Amino acid sequence: MNGVHDMGGLQGFGPVQPEADEPLFHAAWERRALGLTLAMGATGAWNIDQSRAARESLPPAQYLGSSYYAIWLAALERLMLQRGLLDNAEVAAVRRGRLATAAAPNHAGGATLRVLHAADVDAALARGTPVSRPAAMPAPFARGDRVRARNLHPPGHTRLPRYVRGHVGTVVDVHGAHLFADAHAECRDEAQWLFTVEFAATELWGPHGDPRDSISVDAWASYLEAA
Repeated sequence: MNGVHDMGGLQGFGPVQPEADEPLFHAAWERRALGLTLAMGATGAWNIDQSRAARESLPPAQYLGSSYYAIWLAALERLMLQRGLLDNAEVAAVRRGRLATAAAPNHAGGATLRVLHAADVDAALARGTPVSRPAAMPAPFARGDRVRARNLHPPGHTRLPRYVRGHVGTVVDVHGAHLFADAHAECRDEAQWLFTVEFAATELWGPHGDPRDSISVDAWASYLEAA
């Protein structure tokens, strides 16, 4: 339903405190965590929205008590265990500091996995993965339309922030049809029109919102209805 990761609009977490001259990584293991996540994602054993869903579905105490890259590693472990690329004995060995040097021969159940070679990383990241799709029907909304974010609480992955649900905003951009993330997290290739919707802060937060402020959210067609 609503995961602990969807913290927008919640109080009690303190102000955002930008770090001056913040480095890309604060420790060597964070660099490796990013590298492992990218390399395993390139195998094709899961897609980016399944990866996001794995992070979002971590137990609340673990999610809130973990740093950014610790969350990535925990989700990566979960994905690999689910697909037979890792087993519980290996996880236990790592945690004891006794990592085995040879992987079990039946890992991944014989599935063929792609390999991301070091020399190909920059080009692969620059290329990305196309998410544009042909539109099966005309766009249901246009720039300037007033729309309401539906009050949706799906049981799986969604990119609709909780704090905009039920609120009215204005379509400020139409991006064409794209791969729908909620379906992609379930391995379905479904295309939907994508829009940028601007919400006034006073619409979201009432009289405590600053009338000078607004928030823009990218939202798929199924998230929206005419207001």
